[in-house]
Amino acid sequence: MDRVQKSKEKYIQLFGNEIPAAYATDPDFQDILSHFIFGEVFYQGFLDDKQRELITLVVLTTNQTLPQLKANVAAALNVGLTPVEIKEAVYQCAPYIGFPKTLNAINEVNEVFKSQNIILPIESQKQVDEENRFDKGLSVQVEIFGEVITKMQESAPSNQKHIQEYLSAFCFGDFYTREGLDLKTRELLTLCIVSSLGGAEGQVKAHVQGNKNVGNDKEKLITAITHCLPYMGFPRTLNALGCINEVLSDI
Repeated sequence: MDRVQKSKEKYIQLFGNEIPAAYATDPDFQDILSHFIFGEVFYQGFLDDKQRELITLVVLTTNQTLPQLKANVAAALNVGLTPVEIKEAVYQCAPYIGFPKTLNAINEVNEVFKSQNIILPIESQKQVDEENRFDKGLSVQVEIFGEVITKMQESAPSNQKHIQEYLSAFCFGDFYTREGLDLKTRELLTLCIVSSLGGAEGQVKAHVQGNKNVGNDKEKLITAITHCLPYMGFPRTLNALGCINEVLSDI
């Protein structure tokens, strides 16, 4: 099957028979887009369509490309992702892109859910409380990154220790501990989020190592970053691949 036929079949699977609006005004561009994303990128590597749509959702959220996000929320439901999985993927972006952009994305998700009669709010996935969010977050942090986390907290300047505490309690306690997505999925999505930001290569390298530590191998990381390419462009994709190759140079 050639890539044109593949793209048609994949597009219908994701979005149904609705014809993209750009075909009325920019058919050449839409052909290039469709054939590349849905006829090539979707078939590279061994991620399934659910994993690919989760990646698409977080990259679109990070980039604040909200009309495309809204379309892909519907596509995510079409390939079998649950409302909980979709919400958790978007929530996972908050520590890296901030609350305002995450709320923008949540509003788009909610519009799609309402149109499909999905009752809001969906069930809570919270697993921590005020007393244990720091300890549980720190535990997850150490599981991902190792004992270097303890050294980072101990060596932080006194006027910056609160940042290390926020990382443990907020980023990892409030978000990574939640149910709905497993640890390997959350860490893979985080790699895609920080890669999409641009200029965050230090964090990209850290999360490459974190992914390896939780069991995501190099080929999976390459496939995930390749899937980000149509949504974040070649410069950020090549930078992220460079980080993968540097950190996992022996693989």
